[in-house]
Amino acid sequence: MRQIILDTETTGLEWSEGHNIIEIGCVEMQRRKLTGNHYHQYTKPVHEIDKEAMAVHGITHEFLSDKPRFNEIADAFLDYIRGAELIIHNATFDIGFLDAELGRNGYDVRIADICTITDSLRLARQKHPGQKNNLDALCKRYGIDNSHRDLHGALLDSEILADVYLALTGGQTSLLLSDDGDQGQEGDEIAIKRMGAESLGLAVLAATSDELVEHEAFLDRLDKSAGGECVWRKPVAELNS
Repeated sequence: MRQIILDTETTGLEWSEGHNIIEIGCVEMQRRKLTGNHYHQYTKPVHEIDKEAMAVHGITHEFLSDKPRFNEIADAFLDYIRGAELIIHNATFDIGFLDAELGRNGYDVRIADICTITDSLRLARQKHPGQKNNLDALCKRYGIDNSHRDLHGALLDSEILADVYLALTGGQTSLLLSDDGDQGQEGDEIAIKRMGAESLGLAVLAATSDELVEHEAFLDRLDKSAGGECVWRKPVAELNS
């Protein structure tokens, strides 16, 4: 499944008060690698930008004056995310705004209808209960450089969150741009599943078909000698996963 790390910036905190999305930033990953297929869009709001929000992201009405309205970019945005797993930090906030914008502009579809949604804030709270789990705190905890983040920005925050998500879910803390030349190769996929081996310079080698056959025969002999199924036996199909 495609994974899309998504973030938004808005005119204020509450979509229910008529606030709008003014920036959407997304980065795409496949097999835990950036693909380079990013999505970034500013939109012109109807609602005034709160001073508090402007202090966070620095986006002004003057800057947005020539940008398209949300309804002008909605179809392209939905096509980009459709069928993907969305990874969002505090997903309730962003999904609430996206669904509100869709509803205001006559769309029946909601984000959860076309995407799987993973809240990285919830993952962080489960892994680090009782601790700060905002993006800055997680970057500090995992040694991720966010020194270039003077202001919030949807695309920048998505790129940072991609690193944080990898650290949260497997220990990988650096993103590599995927190489189209090795897409679909089983050995590469195995190395990605076993996170940490690459960073230590260790080779992860898949068993050959002959080795798998010999291994299966060995397990069969053990089963027969023990008079039954070995409780620790692992199916051949799982040996390379």
